[in-house]
Amino acid sequence: MSKAVAEKRRHIGFSRAKRGAVISPEPGKTKISIRLDNAVIEHFRKVVDEAGGGNYQTLINDALLEHIHQRSAFEVVRQVVREELASYGAPRKPHAASGATRTVRR
Repeated sequence: MSKAVAEKRRHIGFSRAKRGAVISPEPGKTKISIRLDNAVIEHFRKVVDEAGGGNYQTLINDALLEHIHQRSAFEVVRQVVREELASYGAPRKPHAASGATRTVRR
């Protein structure tokens, strides 16, 4: 059996090396640092574990995108309803929570 011999030190040139990530980031995504409640992170990690694996950060991203799309769809419907009511000359009713009251003329 031959004895293993360590290789002599060799010169490695880094003159053409580049700094930065080895893998380029996905287009349309930005790496950030964010502080979330522990309960939020634990929830998403638990969901991923129950699903048999995956990435909890992707799940959080998907949940945020879903929230944005739901909210924007709600605002679009709201705007359409306002425009339709305005075309019929319907007056806007004040919100009860704002403290505004209607006066009745006799």
